[in-house]
Amino acid sequence: MIPAEPAGDDEAEAFETRECVLDASLHGLRLDKALVALAPEFSRSHLQHLLGLGHVRLDGRPVAQAAKRVQAGQRLALALVPTDESRAYRPETMPLDIVFEDEHLLVLDKPAGRVVHPASGNWSATLLNGLLAHHAGAYELPRAGIVHRLDKDTSGLMLVGKTRVAVTALVRMIAAREVHRRYVAIAWGKVEPESFSVDAPIGRDPRSRLRMAVVAGGKPARTDVLRIGLGQAESGRAVSVLRCTLHSGRTHQIRVHLAQRGHALVADALYGGEPELGLVRQALHAELLELPHPVLSTPLSFSRPPPADLAAALTRLGIDLRA
Repeated sequence: MIPAEPAGDDEAEAFETRECVLDASLHGLRLDKALVALAPEFSRSHLQHLLGLGHVRLDGRPVAQAAKRVQAGQRLALALVPTDESRAYRPETMPLDIVFEDEHLLVLDKPAGRVVHPASGNWSATLLNGLLAHHAGAYELPRAGIVHRLDKDTSGLMLVGKTRVAVTALVRMIAAREVHRRYVAIAWGKVEPESFSVDAPIGRDPRSRLRMAVVAGGKPARTDVLRIGLGQAESGRAVSVLRCTLHSGRTHQIRVHLAQRGHALVADALYGGEPELGLVRQALHAELLELPHPVLSTPLSFSRPPPADLAAALTRLGIDLRA
C-alpha cells in the first residue's frame, strides 16, 4: 500500500482523509477489506457504514459497494468521519432546571421530551450533553455523573453525582434502597385496591425489543402503589391518580407493572394507554427524592410539582395533590 498525497477537497478539511495507491498485496480484495488495511483502528462495520454514506472514493469517484473488487494501482481515499458515539460525548449548552447543587451533588427537574443518555436516534441534545457543558468535572465521570435515568417522556427529579466519590456512593445507595423515589401517575381504570405492591420481575419483552415486560427470569422489581384520587376522562372512562414508590429501578418499571395489571398510563402508547386529558406523553412525573447526602450524610429531601401538562390534566379531574 503506497501512501498518496491528500486530495485537498472540502471534505478533507472537515475530517481526516486517509489515502493510498493500492499495491499488489491488495489486488482483488473486497473494498471493505481493503479499507480495513487502510484504517485498521476502525471496525469493519463502521467502515461499511462510511461506504454507505459516500465517504469512500476510488480513483476520485464515490463508491458504495462493499463487495466491489479493487485493483492494484487504484487510488483509494477514505474520509475518517467520527462515529456517532464519539461525537455524542460533547458539551451542549442547554437550560437545566437545577433544584439543588453543591460540590458533590446535583439534583435537577428533567422536562418531558429530554433524552438522558445518547443512543441510536438521539446522539445530541441529551441531558448528558448538557451536563458536560454545565461543569468541567463531568468529563471525568462515567456517564457524566448520571446514576439513574428517567424515560424520555417522563418528567421530574433526577440525581447526578459531580465527583467520583459521590457517584460511587450514590450507586451504592440506590442499590441498597437508601434513595426514596416517588412518582405521581394517571392510569386508566379504577385501580384497586387503594394500596398495594407489585413484586414482579421485569425483562425485555420477547415480542418487542422496544418494550419491557413481566417475565420469568427477569430482574426483581417492586413498586408500591397508592391511589390518591379517582376521576373521569372526557370519554367517560374512569382514571386513577396514583403515587408510586420504587424499591428498584428497572427500565419502564412503573409503566410495565401497571400495564400488566390492566391499568396502562394515560397517553402511554408503548403500553396501550390511549391519549386523553390533553396529554400526548405518558402521565408520569418523578415528584419526590429523599436520601442522605452521599458525602456529608445529612438528610436531603426534594419535591417538584408536576409540569404544566400534567397539572392541567389533574385540574380537569378536580384533583389537588396538596390535599
